[in-house]
Amino acid sequence: MDDHVLLRFYVHENHRLHWKPLWEWLLDEANQMGVTGGSAFRAMAGFGKHRVLHEDRFFELQGSLAVEVEFVVTEAEAQRLIERVAQEKARAIYAIIPARFGVIGGGESV
Repeated sequence: MDDHVLLRFYVHENHRLHWKPLWEWLLDEANQMGVTGGSAFRAMAGFGKHRVLHEDRFFELQGSLAVEVEFVVTEAEAQRLIERVAQEKARAIYAIIPARFGVIGGGESV
C-alpha cells in the first residue's frame, strides 16, 4: 500500500474551460500530467452556500448540479494540479483527504 491523497474537485456541470466542460478539462489535464487515473461523478442532488436544494429531475434546468472529479495522487501531484487550475483562473472547490491506496488481486501494481 502506498500513501497518497484523495484530491477531489467540485465543479458545476455547466462550467467550461477552453470550450470543454470543466470536469472534462480536469480529467484531460491530469492525464497529460501523468496522473494514473481519475473519475468524474455527477451529483443526484445537493445544495451549496445559497442553501438552495438542486435535484436531478426531468424538469430541472440542466447545469445546476455539481460534478465531483477525483484523483488518488501523491501530494506533489495534487499541488501541481491545483496550481494548474489556479493558473487558468478556473473556479473549483477542492478537498485533499489522506488516503491509502492499494490493489487487490491481478498482481499489477498501481
